Amino acid sequence: MAGSQNIRHAARVLRAGGVITYPTEGVFGLGCLPDNHDAVVNLLSIKSRDFSRGLILIVSDPLQLAAWIDLPQAGLDLKSDSRHPVTWIVPATEEVPVWVSGHHDSIAVRLTTHPIAHALCEAADSAIVSTSANITGHAPARNLLYLRRQFRSLVDYIVPGECGPAMGPSEIRDYLTGKVLRPA
Repeated sequence: MAGSQNIRHAARVLRAGGVITYPTEGVFGLGCLPDNHDAVVNLLSIKSRDFSRGLILIVSDPLQLAAWIDLPQAGLDLKSDSRHPVTWIVPATEEVPVWVSGHHDSIAVRLTTHPIAHALCEAADSAIVSTSANITGHAPARNLLYLRRQFRSLVDYIVPGECGPAMGPSEIRDYLTGKVLRPA
């Protein structure tokens, strides 16, 4: 796992408006703090992604979503595990900026089980944007060599570590219906 010094440095970069890459359960993530408009615009530019699609937020604790989701916190169940991570589509509050939700009245959220991603959310004391580290239309990065080749000059910090144990991006499900919107 990435050392605590790497996690603290990444959290400082995030708080300063930077964009980082970091390992998650299945692929490397490209992330920033979701309430920082300029950072999100930079992330979307790096990824060549249209903002209208919306972004995934990861958290270490569902309480980090309190202002963002329109569901009662009591009984909130964002079950996921490291081998089969699930991202949930949940109703968004009016507090969610359009650069996070895109053209949706919902947002995508995942309670991360990856120790490095979890530690990043804890150190930043925030939800973190977590879109796969790839240029839109290309395969997401699963190893540091590929990641560094693609993103070294584009991001502010690459958090060292390994992805896994999932074999790819998370499954996406509708929280209210349980319907699978994107299989793993």
